[in-house]
Amino acid sequence: MFKQITLLLALATTASAIELSPANWEAETSGKTVFLKFFAPWCGHCKKLKPDWDKLMEEFAGSSTQLIADVDCTADGKPLCDDNGVKGYPTLKWGDPSDLQDYQGARTFDDLKKFAEENLKPMCSPKNIDLCDDEKKADIKKYQDMADKDLDAAIVAEEKKLEDAEAKFKEEVQKLQDKYQALSTEKDEAIAAVKNSGLGLMKAVKASKPAGNDEL
Repeated sequence: MFKQITLLLALATTASAIELSPANWEAETSGKTVFLKFFAPWCGHCKKLKPDWDKLMEEFAGSSTQLIADVDCTADGKPLCDDNGVKGYPTLKWGDPSDLQDYQGARTFDDLKKFAEENLKPMCSPKNIDLCDDEKKADIKKYQDMADKDLDAAIVAEEKKLEDAEAKFKEEVQKLQDKYQALSTEKDEAIAAVKNSGLGLMKAVKASKPAGNDEL
């Protein structure tokens, strides 16, 4: 009986699980705030997270405004992983499907569920225009009125700013690393110079002298 119940629970969880790919992305994510796990089946950390993540998917299954789902980066979901800059597994991202943010919190079931309950709320978007303030509505209309080529160019320009910011950050970090290395080398050379100047012999002589040997 216990085995049968366990099997039924496993089947129920599997039935509620959604695995995204470019083929079903639009249909599954449209109008929803999402919480996604980008994974590889062979990944040990992914296997460890799987039971809690499957349970989380089951908790939110059937919601019209929230989606918890998987993306297999070794199968049909690989283009989605590439598009979202996934470098390691598992990577968790959330938010508007067209502008996902990295999830940086803890990965226990309770923490994941609390985050989902507090953050997976309907968001302002072209699909949820009624949730937008006047400023966002005006921005959406402006972008909708743009020709496709102009909108594409604007997106490329903004993404270039992100790339430039990342490149600048890496450049400055490299400068700091180079400076650190130079200072570390300078310190090592200074220490070596002091040791080679006779400090060790001074200490050895000092230690070998009998106590109270100072002349009056």
